[in-house]
Amino acid sequence: MKTKTILACCLLFGFGGAHHVYGQTKKATDDLQQLRAAVAKTPDSLNVHHQFIAAFKKSIPNASFRNTDSVVSLLQGQYATWMKQFPRSATVPYAIGEAFADGESPKARTYLLKAVKLDPKLAAAWLDLAFDAERWGDQTNGIEYMRKAAEADPDNPSYAFYHAMNFEETDPAKWRSSLYDLAKRFPQSERGAQGLYWLATRSNDTIEKIKVYEQLRTLYPPEKFSWSSGGMQGLFSVYINTDPAKAVQLAENLANLEGWKSQDTLARKFLSIRQALGAKQYQQAATLLENVRLPRYSSLTNTLALLKAQAAHGLGKTDDAYKGLVAVFAKDPTDNIRSAIDQYAAVLGKNGQQVMTDVWEIRSKTMKPAPAFDLPQYLKAGNLSLKDLSGKVVLLTFWFPGCGPCRGEFPHFQEVINKFSKEKVAYVGINVATDQDPYVKPFMSGTGYSFIPLRDGEGTAQKDYKVRGEPTNFLIDQNGQMVFTDFRTDGSNGRTLELMISSLLEK
Repeated sequence: MKTKTILACCLLFGFGGAHHVYGQTKKATDDLQQLRAAVAKTPDSLNVHHQFIAAFKKSIPNASFRNTDSVVSLLQGQYATWMKQFPRSATVPYAIGEAFADGESPKARTYLLKAVKLDPKLAAAWLDLAFDAERWGDQTNGIEYMRKAAEADPDNPSYAFYHAMNFEETDPAKWRSSLYDLAKRFPQSERGAQGLYWLATRSNDTIEKIKVYEQLRTLYPPEKFSWSSGGMQGLFSVYINTDPAKAVQLAENLANLEGWKSQDTLARKFLSIRQALGAKQYQQAATLLENVRLPRYSSLTNTLALLKAQAAHGLGKTDDAYKGLVAVFAKDPTDNIRSAIDQYAAVLGKNGQQVMTDVWEIRSKTMKPAPAFDLPQYLKAGNLSLKDLSGKVVLLTFWFPGCGPCRGEFPHFQEVINKFSKEKVAYVGINVATDQDPYVKPFMSGTGYSFIPLRDGEGTAQKDYKVRGEPTNFLIDQNGQMVFTDFRTDGSNGRTLELMISSLLEK
């Protein structure tokens, strides 16, 4: 919605001086006036502020999360009046600051800082400030604000969890000890289970994974805690790869939980498959493998592919084993898949160059030209176009400062990008939320990330790249062809992105 349209609606309801009602019900106007009077009567009631702000948003046609900044901005005059009228109330500035923060608006910070100055024990305001600081790229204050939130309300497990998670990148040892402490302090909270879940999930050490997952299972029964239930899927995958008999036992123990009867069946199939392969009963293994069906995003996809290849090779169908793994590697390259490919390639008399020729034959079937863009830069004058990057591999991500998953992915992207020359690989991030523009420059300066931020004011994300959520990532070759799409990078699979980029540079 255009700002002038929102302003007109505001005027209709008496927030800009006019008091006429055009096409709106008198009841809506009366409700707002009554809630405004209620705020003036009980300015320290956050609940009344919530009702007032919610009613005001409801009165604005087409108000949504995307235009929260414009809608809430219309209340600034009213809240300025109340702040003068009630100068000692921390609730008044916090109420509008919270409304801006909920919409990830850069305008939140001023009000939130005023609120905590009036009431340093206002934990919720410190929490909002911490999240806001992340959007500004201000990690130092983000950690400090979260610490103050946890100290202001030490019995709140959410604040303790967020405070602990702040140390994952900066102090891994403290991160681990804080999450263990969280579990001890809050044995009845989902946050305690969530901490152990992330500790196990993000570990690259199989022994540690199993240890923490089992601790999660013991301290937080999966029947009662959703984060523990989710964690058991991770433990199941680890056991499928390391000890299928334990995967069967786990599935049996959790049979009463939704989805675990099928997991029990799956675990038994994998156990039988490994037993058949161990006994060199390759036909039996192949038959069992044909009946295995995995969910679309299963972490066991590569495991299944490797087992199928092993069975095919055992049956003398090495070419089938090779082709199956090449197809997997073409879309999701990993070192263990490539190692197996090379073994079968050697049997077939193929060298490394021939392997990559076969890989690219598969990739060429899904490659397509990347849509052109020519967008304003945030850090320097002028636009940057895809054409300007011709001759370079381009890692392109669609993001916005308020996107937590985007911010979580950036460190892993950066770790990979640092391994390549800027002359050969360009790293570009297109911000899809232009209302969050004020965050971008400080975010780049505070974090030190090297991607080139561009402003998407032309609908490039949705219109041209068909982006439906952020982050959405693409890897484009030197000729402007999209080779890899719909991938994510985290602490466990950065090597895959490295292999993707390397293969584009080497082709």
